[in-house]
Amino acid sequence: MSKSTDIKKVIPLSGTKKGTISISKIVEPYGKDSAPVASIGISLSGDSDNPEWKSHIPMDNLDAVIAALQEL
Repeated sequence: MSKSTDIKKVIPLSGTKKGTISISKIVEPYGKDSAPVASIGISLSGDSDNPEWKSHIPMDNLDAVIAALQEL
């Protein structure tokens, strides 16, 4: 089972009344010895602890993903 850290950052989701983007780091997300991931959650209802959509990005890929997003 995964070991999650607390949500590090909650950002208001543009274009919604209550929506949020939550950012956290999950240690051992896929079981013992699995690599940590950055978890990005989207909640339209504002429930940052239970987002409707999630994306897990391996920490080793984070710099490349950030660079690609900055090119948008």
